[in-house]
Amino acid sequence: AAEALSRVPDVAIDGGGVFKYVLLRVRAAGGPAKDVVRGHGWAEYHADIYERTAEELAQQGLDCECLGGGRLSHRPDERKIHVYGYSVGFGRADHSVTTEKLKAKYPDYEVTWADEGY
Repeated sequence: AAEALSRVPDVAIDGGGVFKYVLLRVRAAGGPAKDVVRGHGWAEYHADIYERTAEELAQQGLDCECLGGGRLSHRPDERKIHVYGYSVGFGRADHSVTTEKLKAKYPDYEVTWADEGY
């Protein structure tokens, strides 16, 4: 179970644009957990990302819960990602956690966050 968890990428977001994201806690049955960020432009609702990710994880024997959502502005040409906003259904994710995950994945980016804005 821990091995399956280690194969789950911490961050999976679209290559550019402004889109919704969710912060998920992924857990191996009765085992360890880790938080992951998922953000995609195809999603009309935060729940769309959550449901698709939960389905993919279930196939690997993993559970997840949504800790909240928001929006990402990903500008690869400027090497910037801005985290902001909230999810009506899931509430506001802890943007500071999301920001740390994004900084680890994109070390040469400027990653910022704000609680205001939508």
